[in-house]
Amino acid sequence: MKTKTSCQTILTNDAIIRSALKKNLEDRHHLHDSKVRIIEELGVQHGSARIDIAVVNGIMHGYEIKSDKDTLQRLPEQMSVFNAVFDKITLVVGKSHLYDAINMVPDWWGVMIAKIDIDGSVTFVRIRDEDSNKGLDSLSVARLLWREEALKILEKVGESNGFYSKSRECIYKQLSSSLDQETLGREVREKIFIRSEWRPDAPLVLSGD
Repeated sequence: MKTKTSCQTILTNDAIIRSALKKNLEDRHHLHDSKVRIIEELGVQHGSARIDIAVVNGIMHGYEIKSDKDTLQRLPEQMSVFNAVFDKITLVVGKSHLYDAINMVPDWWGVMIAKIDIDGSVTFVRIRDEDSNKGLDSLSVARLLWREEALKILEKVGESNGFYSKSRECIYKQLSSSLDQETLGREVREKIFIRSEWRPDAPLVLSGD
């Protein structure tokens, strides 16, 4: 008697995609980058939204996951927040969301499908390459910093007088107006690189010379 072969699609979930994607990014970036930090659940706008995985090296690249078992209900709200701070963004979706998702996100977002193979491994298929974000918001980028980090940068550029007792929002506004966007982005990335007392899922990795 012949055995029937199951053609049932295996649905992805967040945990499966996240684990495989993080390993994929670690392998890729640690091979090519001398300094990189890979962070899960990076808070944006004081935690009002969290990107699933952020890769911080010469730029900040966010990866947002929408598995087959997720919905796209929060994606429009997340897009407006992520668009303000990430240099590049890639949406990683289960196959069931591809059509709707690719029509929701901006053209400069990259899009990848995550699917589970018959052996249980996860394969990523790139549908669209990401492009550079032309709509960064300096104040939102400054808000990625902790208050003391922002003050240290103001000290460095000689703009800290009178701000030690100010609210963090005043400090962020001063910082975003004191530095051009390129310099601000570089300073923010450097502070993130050297952060201590952070979650254990965000180690700084140095490789090469």
